[in-house]
Amino acid sequence: MPDNSFDVVSKIEMPEVHNAVQQAMKEILQRFDLKDSHSQIELIEKDKKLVLTSQDEFKLKAITEILQGKLVKRQVPLKGLTYGVIVPAAGSTVKQEVTLQQGIVIEKARDIVKTIKDSKLKVQASIQGDFVRVAG
Repeated sequence: MPDNSFDVVSKIEMPEVHNAVQQAMKEILQRFDLKDSHSQIELIEKDKKLVLTSQDEFKLKAITEILQGKLVKRQVPLKGLTYGVIVPAAGSTVKQEVTLQQGIVIEKARDIVKTIKDSKLKVQASIQGDFVRVAG
């Protein structure tokens, strides 16, 4: 049995994301430049994604910046967000999907394991589901 071991994990705390979305929506409703822009941030927890909707791309980028600021204040890593393409929506609006990455992508996990094995340290690294386990 190894003496020491640790796991390399990438996890986003959903309650913190929920609170950041609520704070961002509160600010969007109060900002003068975003009034009557029909801007909205919707959290779909089941699919682990956000849907950003606004009047045009400029306002969509503004609500993205507001959301990112709130997420950073709540210590949610922005590297865990994957932004989709901005697409036209109903009523002359635009929307964008933002996927929340939970766990480590398998390609990235393989790179981590390969780097550890190439370092010639006396440790073992293995992929365990959506995280990497290092023991030595």
